[in-house]
Amino acid sequence: MKTLRLLLSLVALLAGMPVLRAQVVTTQPTFFRDTDAVTLTFDANQGNKALAGYTGDVYIWTGVITNQSTSNADWKHVKGTNFNVPTAAEKMTSLGNNKYSITFTPRTYYPGLTASETILKLAMVFRGANGTPQGKGEGNTDIFVDVAQAALSVAFTSPLVQNNNPIFVNNGGSVSVTGASSTEATLTLTLNGTQVAQQTNAKTITANVPVTQAGRNELRLTATSGGTTASSTLSIIARAPLTTAPLPAGAKKDGVTYLNNGTSAVLALTAPFKKSVYVIGDFNNWQPDAAYQLKRTDTTTANRAADDRWWVQIDGLTPGQEYAYQFLVNETQRIADPYTEKILDSDNDRFIPAITYPNLKAYPAEKTSGIVSVLQSNAPGYTWQTTNFQRPSRANLVVYELHLRDFIARHDYKTLTDTLAYLQRLGVNAIELMPVNEFEGNDSWGYNPSFYFAPDKYYGTANDFKRFVDVCHSKGMAVILDMVLNHSFGRSPMVQLYFNGDKPAANSPWFNADAKHPYNVGYDFNHESPYTRYFSKQVIKHWLQEYHVDGYRYDLAGGFSQIQKTEATYESIFDQSRVDIWKDYYATQMAADNGSYPILETFVANDEAKVLSAAGMMLWGNMNHNYNEATMGYLSGSDLSYGYYGTGNGGRGWSAPNLITFMESHDEERLQFKNKVYGNTSGSYSVKDEATGLKRNELAATMFFTQPGPRMIWQFGEVGYDYSINTCSDGTTISNDCRVAAKPIRWDYYQDANRRHLYDTYRALIALRKQPVFSAPTSFTQNLGGAVKTISIANADLAVVSVGNFDVTATTATVTFPQTGTWYSYLTGEQLAVTNTSMSLNLAPGQYAVYTSRKISVPAGTVLTTKRQRDAAVLQLTAQPNPAAGKAQLRYSLPQAASVQVTVTNLLGATVQTLPATRQAAGAHELELPLGQLANGVYLVQLTTGEQQQAIRLVVQK
Repeated sequence: MKTLRLLLSLVALLAGMPVLRAQVVTTQPTFFRDTDAVTLTFDANQGNKALAGYTGDVYIWTGVITNQSTSNADWKHVKGTNFNVPTAAEKMTSLGNNKYSITFTPRTYYPGLTASETILKLAMVFRGANGTPQGKGEGNTDIFVDVAQAALSVAFTSPLVQNNNPIFVNNGGSVSVTGASSTEATLTLTLNGTQVAQQTNAKTITANVPVTQAGRNELRLTATSGGTTASSTLSIIARAPLTTAPLPAGAKKDGVTYLNNGTSAVLALTAPFKKSVYVIGDFNNWQPDAAYQLKRTDTTTANRAADDRWWVQIDGLTPGQEYAYQFLVNETQRIADPYTEKILDSDNDRFIPAITYPNLKAYPAEKTSGIVSVLQSNAPGYTWQTTNFQRPSRANLVVYELHLRDFIARHDYKTLTDTLAYLQRLGVNAIELMPVNEFEGNDSWGYNPSFYFAPDKYYGTANDFKRFVDVCHSKGMAVILDMVLNHSFGRSPMVQLYFNGDKPAANSPWFNADAKHPYNVGYDFNHESPYTRYFSKQVIKHWLQEYHVDGYRYDLAGGFSQIQKTEATYESIFDQSRVDIWKDYYATQMAADNGSYPILETFVANDEAKVLSAAGMMLWGNMNHNYNEATMGYLSGSDLSYGYYGTGNGGRGWSAPNLITFMESHDEERLQFKNKVYGNTSGSYSVKDEATGLKRNELAATMFFTQPGPRMIWQFGEVGYDYSINTCSDGTTISNDCRVAAKPIRWDYYQDANRRHLYDTYRALIALRKQPVFSAPTSFTQNLGGAVKTISIANADLAVVSVGNFDVTATTATVTFPQTGTWYSYLTGEQLAVTNTSMSLNLAPGQYAVYTSRKISVPAGTVLTTKRQRDAAVLQLTAQPNPAAGKAQLRYSLPQAASVQVTVTNLLGATVQTLPATRQAAGAHELELPLGQLANGVYLVQLTTGEQQQAIRLVVQK
């Protein structure tokens, strides 16, 4: 139920608080116990009004808050089983005029209640036949109704109390109040201890109460019957005049500024068109008063987005102490500070383990509801250790994209920091984290953000994150954040402040009432609004300056436009306004940190992409479909040319290496999954075979990493992660509904020989990319459209030629080398004599090679060469002739007597021939290898003796 409650509850009320009744939902009788039949009447004209005018059937979605609930978010014994598929028992009776009723006895209506459970409240929202629209309370709150716990109960029935807020009146005015009791009693009203009205033998009392005391007043209703007394209180605030004043010198325009050595703080809030704002929190026992009423800055300036603020100074703070607080807007709405750097969340904090976030401040459960913000002057700082980090150039960038939840089981920065050696060994020089600022719930990809300046506590503390960035820099790795400024979600205070029904209000300073493009989720930011521009720029500066991150990957960057888009026009039509918006944000980012990376997730038509690139921005380059077609062995759609940023050879024609090409990303299907499910087959050669599929990924990597321009890897792609993007949390079921679900974490893959070989192939190729030729070539050609794909790149120091057969059958191809002479197979160390620059090569299916014009060693410790070279020095295996036709003579030397086994495999690991094992004496040996059954191609001949082995390539050419 936790996930569903998160969707239902934007601002959950907490146990023990007075609740809103008699407006959105009324009850008959007014007071009832859990064994009494009660009729609930829902008025869709009230609350968020989302069901007002709805013509279909309306259903209740309801549970209970019991003595076993931890908060009002902890619903128990929910009546339905599927929010989107209501049952007959949840159906409301239409009363006309947008009103609906339902009658039941709580103790028998809710399933699974036990005798030890006490029902404290009924919790509910209402919805249409398929789960939408959703009728809720004011501000999209869940609706709660108290269940009487004693024979004598008393409550104020008018005026309405919302979210535990006081009633506001003008100073010197009066308030009309009505109270009720469950049985006849003596009812007494007192104001600040002085009796103002009394009724005997009555169940209701009404009075007009003058309010003459400035500030806070307490109105108490007491019922006395026999020896039993019950009471209820109502806070009344006499309004103070609104004050206009400029922000204090040095105060931030939004958020918190600490003064006087941390004993004072200025709090500022952007909230145009609102009438009043108070701050409530730990420092005033969550009680609004004149001293905590915010002043308003001048709203007549030309640039209202920069000057339209509310502010207040709080004094008497204890430096180093955390204080929870909220803003009370227009006397009814409680919101967190949009600029807060830490939030408390009654729904989700309890699921964060102490090992991830030690000593997390407790939520003020008896004081307020909804998300609260936290301020702390003189907070423990972080001392940066790496102060001379040099970011990798764009041309040399190799990004590793990861999601903390699905990468490490502890899903925290501390564990990720301890895991950096794995990524450093792989050779990547940048880590891109999926969104880590506060998002809805805990279990999420993070693309449902609500607070943009606060690190999500599910991953650890702010200083844990800073240390992670610091250690990354010490290891030569940049840190890039996935930043979601296309949209926000319902727990965002900026969404809540201006909301109408089920979407942002028309006067929202930040959001469009209706999204301007078809791929939007949540609520769509209006990036033409100066309020949105100002906010977005503060977010951009914040993480660069406070956390020393190295750049952003901007999610859904193609949506940053007010021109209405369809699926057909979303990114295919040149949009100058979108270009101008991004140029503005780019200028802000470069002013904050000129060397940082500005990466747009946008797949606009190339004419717009060229303009963005020329302006200095980087763009995501999705080549997943083409690479996966290639690895599966399907040639149509396997052209890899468009992964190149530059001019000619089928590239994009950009002048700078601003295209971040990827084979996989969080949003795309995994190569190895499709290899094993959909791979092509020819005779005994099948891409569906795991070893063969992994070899095909090595084949793809040879083209991917030797093509100039920045590259990106998705987590575990380097070990052939083979679970579908749609795998569910159980690790076996596949469903489109499970796209963002938690995935199996398979660190054990690194121990598998074939997968480790893939890892080391990635590692070696990434190391090769560090050669200057890849960032400054003097010549480059690529032929990536056919079955045999080639890349040739060269400068005065080095030339590199990559070749691979992506077909599932053997072929002969002509490969062009920049020069004749001795070339070296980079991944195996073998030499190739090139006597003609156009050289004919016989290639088995999936066979690949990367040749260099001078010998370059792969990184030490890879399984590609280290043991092979050691064994080769001992065994000295050769084959003559090579190429061979009908047979070949193997020659080798044994350092001691041993059993000898010879196997022949194709380059994808499939065994095609095995000679009987024989016991042989130490010394030199010869062995005839028959080749009559082998087709033309390249094979690996492997000699194994004890713990030593050596493999050599043998070309069969009949």
